[in-house]
Amino acid sequence: MSFADLQTRLRDARAPLRIQGHGSKDFYGETPQGELLSTLEMNGVTAYEPSELFVSALAGTPISDVEALLAKRHQRLAFEPPRFGGRGTVGGMVAAGLSGPTRAALGSVRDHLLGAVMINGRGELLSFGGTVMKNVAGFDVSRALAGSLGVLGLITEVTLKVLPLPAATATLRFDFDQSAALMAINRWGGEPLPIEASAWWDGALLVRLAGANAAVEAAARKLGGDVIPGDMAEPFWTGLRDHSDEFFIGAERAVAGGARLWRLSLPSATPQLKLHGEQLIEWGGAQRWVVTPMPPAGVRDAAAAVGGHATLFRAQDKGVGVFAPLSAPLAAIHKRLKASFDPHGVFNPGRLYRDL
Repeated sequence: MSFADLQTRLRDARAPLRIQGHGSKDFYGETPQGELLSTLEMNGVTAYEPSELFVSALAGTPISDVEALLAKRHQRLAFEPPRFGGRGTVGGMVAAGLSGPTRAALGSVRDHLLGAVMINGRGELLSFGGTVMKNVAGFDVSRALAGSLGVLGLITEVTLKVLPLPAATATLRFDFDQSAALMAINRWGGEPLPIEASAWWDGALLVRLAGANAAVEAAARKLGGDVIPGDMAEPFWTGLRDHSDEFFIGAERAVAGGARLWRLSLPSATPQLKLHGEQLIEWGGAQRWVVTPMPPAGVRDAAAAVGGHATLFRAQDKGVGVFAPLSAPLAAIHKRLKASFDPHGVFNPGRLYRDL
């Protein structure tokens, strides 16, 4: 289907439409509903300028295809988007707004999104942003699409900032309980160390250093710990990124048994939260995964009490709502944006919030 045909279809649409690539993130957010609107025919890299550090791709392009192209020029998507079994697409990547282990050090998908093309609820093809960081005056609509779960319109193309691969990496392991790990990683975060990613689980803190050879070697000597060989460290970080490691596999089994997997966003220096269940901590303490049978109100209250919020990432029953409730002013802004871009309410209705 051409863009012109797609615009005509969307201009006349009144029934709900469910936007989907490969469906790798159907579990995330509220339950998808409506007639399928697939992005898979919109496939391919449309521009790549290694010297200018940007790449543009159509929405249905697999993330893995983009990364394979970048790797040939020793470049990468520095925010390490989850690929969920290798089936994630760049449109779904932006719509979900999820980032991997490097998020705290190198930024989120929103930070690396330079521009986007979308079709709104009037069938209009709209382009926002461009190919450099300093090209936006006023409200940056392209970045508003990151994490919107498709409720504003159909993303057709995105332009992303890319970065060079680091010259050297090293992974260090420390035997710390959770409180000691949080204190250590926050202390190190205030020092000029090339820490690119961190993760604590089950009594072990792993830290990934990345940068120039001399900087990585000096930091490794200063921090100590046990050096994990690269052929063992890489599968760990890849599994953490793609949610295919032991913690997330166990979490899926627990969810099948009635537990819930929560994603907590907290101030990084927040001390250990006394929550029942298993926890994995990333982003220097700012992202904490909790798999627990606790009542949802208890989890959300605990996060709110320290200035954070809790997202119900995986669950059999999402009756309590996936995302933390919005304040009245924020809810009003969301509704005005939805009405402006999708006046008939056809795109992914209820996927982000049930009344949106």
